[in-house]
Amino acid sequence: MKTNFLNTFLFAFLAVSIVGCKNEKNNEVEVTEAKDAAVAQGEVVEYKVDTSATVIEWSGSKPTGTHTGTIKVSDGTFSANDSIVESGSFTIDMVTIDVTDLEGEDKENLEAHLKGTVEGKEGDFFNILKYPEATFEVTGISDKDGQKMMEGNLTIKEETKNISFPVNINRSGDEIEISSETFTIDRTDWNVNYGSKSVFDNLGDNFVSDDIELKIDLKATKA
Repeated sequence: MKTNFLNTFLFAFLAVSIVGCKNEKNNEVEVTEAKDAAVAQGEVVEYKVDTSATVIEWSGSKPTGTHTGTIKVSDGTFSANDSIVESGSFTIDMVTIDVTDLEGEDKENLEAHLKGTVEGKEGDFFNILKYPEATFEVTGISDKDGQKMMEGNLTIKEETKNISFPVNINRSGDEIEISSETFTIDRTDWNVNYGSKSVFDNLGDNFVSDDIELKIDLKATKA
């Protein structure tokens, strides 16, 4: 009897632990409808994004493993008062999607599939031929339990949703840096539906997670 109880308890503990690990996400964002862009108030300093020093890191997964990569920003501006960003926006160059965990032909094939440059698979993911750019527009900065949260409209494939994520904003001389913590978005909110179990039935283990982890590191200099 004691052995059966211990076995039952151990099974239940493992089951809860596995479910907990699967559901653990980094700062999963709450998605709402688009909002009005923030407007700078009072005396502010204008900053231009240094595209050579700015990068967005991404991570996506499927049952067989995880892929990582980067995307570059092509331009952007911010208005700040002291170390507080009042308004701003930046453009994401989707053509620069890069896979960093693979090499050679495997790397090229995955990048082509994500970009939509493979004939017949243009719409599976980001379809850069039709949507070469994504954008982010600041709608506000808030404080949550002592953590700054950047709120903004993220537009991908002409679908705009408002999100917020934790950031650290540092100003030093003529430079300002906006670094996010890793946060998670659900790609299907922007109609990126390929291999999604929440969109398609009977995929079995041949699915791709809806979740994409992002980390933004923006550097800008006084204009």
